[in-house]
Amino acid sequence: MNEPESITSPANPRVKQAAALRDAEPRRATGLTLVDGRRELARAEAAGAVIVEVFVAGTADAIRTADAPPLHDWLARLAQRGTRIATLSDKAFDRVAFGSRNEGVVGVVRFGPRPLDEVAFATDRPVLVVEGVEKPGNLGAIIRTADAAGLGGVIASSPRTDVANPAVIRASLGTVFSMPLATASTEETLAWCRRQARRVVAATPAGQRLWHEADLRGNVAILLGSEAHGLSSAWAAADGLPFETVRLPMHGLADSLNLSVTAAVLAYEAVRQRGART
Repeated sequence: MNEPESITSPANPRVKQAAALRDAEPRRATGLTLVDGRRELARAEAAGAVIVEVFVAGTADAIRTADAPPLHDWLARLAQRGTRIATLSDKAFDRVAFGSRNEGVVGVVRFGPRPLDEVAFATDRPVLVVEGVEKPGNLGAIIRTADAAGLGGVIASSPRTDVANPAVIRASLGTVFSMPLATASTEETLAWCRRQARRVVAATPAGQRLWHEADLRGNVAILLGSEAHGLSSAWAAADGLPFETVRLPMHGLADSLNLSVTAAVLAYEAVRQRGART
């Protein structure tokens, strides 16, 4: 591998442009995002995402002596595919790193939301639909859960955070790159459910049935609303859409679970109903 370029100043234009990807507008304008951590970057690479640039904390000598799997060899493979590699001084790296989680590797990756008609969802497994999700950590955790439970994908319906948010990528452990994932308006999602003949099972505090009484197998959309406002009225009012609500019993002072926890309960109920043994 050719020696990586060395950057020492946190005011370097490439460092400044990368750091700006923490904000939504530069991500939308460029189609790029910032990915923290080698595991997440390796999953982006495995999913075929274009890794434009990788910043590494330290020196070229440190890269050559990195422990297994060899960081040097991985960076060399990326460089052969056109990725720019740069080592950064501590001050420069602090500008692009994610707070206290400093793994010494940060990448700029071409990644962004995709519309429903560009994503292939399995029709024999449930899809998680999350309407109006606000917190990137919740969205990332839901994507991670969908991956772990072997679900057919995730739809972020009218989200208030974007799927390319670095905090989404971090919370998903990089599964955001491989999980079938689309962004759509509520109206588009409703129309998609009709076209796909998806039954909709929505989690609400006053659901008609307990969570385990609904059929969560096969061609079903498991629907959850936003952290603050729940589901919009469009779902219950939709014509020609098989729709039922379920609830999780709350026996304490709290009236609801965290959004990602609710998603996990329902996702693994779908696993149980499918009869998975492993």
